[in-house]
Amino acid sequence: MNCQAYHAFTNQLVASLTQRADVLGLVAVGSMAAQDYQPDAWSDHDFYVITQAGAQEHYRIQYTWLPDHHNIAWTFQETAHGVKVIYQSGHLLEYAVFDEHELQLARSNRYRVLLDRSTIDQQMAQIATLTNSQSATQITDFDIGQFLTNILTGVGRYARGEVLSAHHFAKGSAVEHLVRLIQRHVQSEQQSLADNLDPKRRFELVYPALGVELRALMVQEVPIAAVGLLKLFGREFADVMTEEQRNVFEIVSRQVAAVNNKTA
Repeated sequence: MNCQAYHAFTNQLVASLTQRADVLGLVAVGSMAAQDYQPDAWSDHDFYVITQAGAQEHYRIQYTWLPDHHNIAWTFQETAHGVKVIYQSGHLLEYAVFDEHELQLARSNRYRVLLDRSTIDQQMAQIATLTNSQSATQITDFDIGQFLTNILTGVGRYARGEVLSAHHFAKGSAVEHLVRLIQRHVQSEQQSLADNLDPKRRFELVYPALGVELRALMVQEVPIAAVGLLKLFGREFADVMTEEQRNVFEIVSRQVAAVNNKTA
């Protein structure tokens, strides 16, 4: 979807919901919010619809309120509040429908209120503050532990011949926690582009050199990738690890090196 069509879709969505008395608010999130970065040809529409209590389920199971609804190819309810929609064109919508009480379950860092018939703007400001506060106070020990144990599990599965599972742990779950640690502890001139809800988003823009390094490791077999990921971790977090964490890091590094030697 080109930018002109994207903005036209957004305007049609606002117009449709404005006509419905049981809708209290519409909040654009993600790229649709156009905060820090603008939507592009690959952006989907991410948004929250806030309704009067009791009306929200209607907007989760009926789709006539969506622009161009006759060209919807597929829909499914992803969570208790969230829905995904794919159009014939391939355009994707991801949205959640809340009443005002349920809205407090939401987490958002970038947002733009497009319709407000209550106190949606104030509520979203509180949600964003809470989201950013929770991200800043997450326990580093947890992510370090998850990174190291997922690496260890991954190389063990690889040695056993469980290659698919090995890739999931060593190059999926482990990297998820590694990029969280990087975002929290490694400074960047492009920090404003970082996403504290999903640190993998725009990672290459925030950390260009680390992005290239990680991308190169992702195409390696698990034992080689694991060695490289541990080296990256040891280099970037040498000053962050406690003595106990450093000891475990060395244990995992030795175990990974041993598996690498056996499978070489």
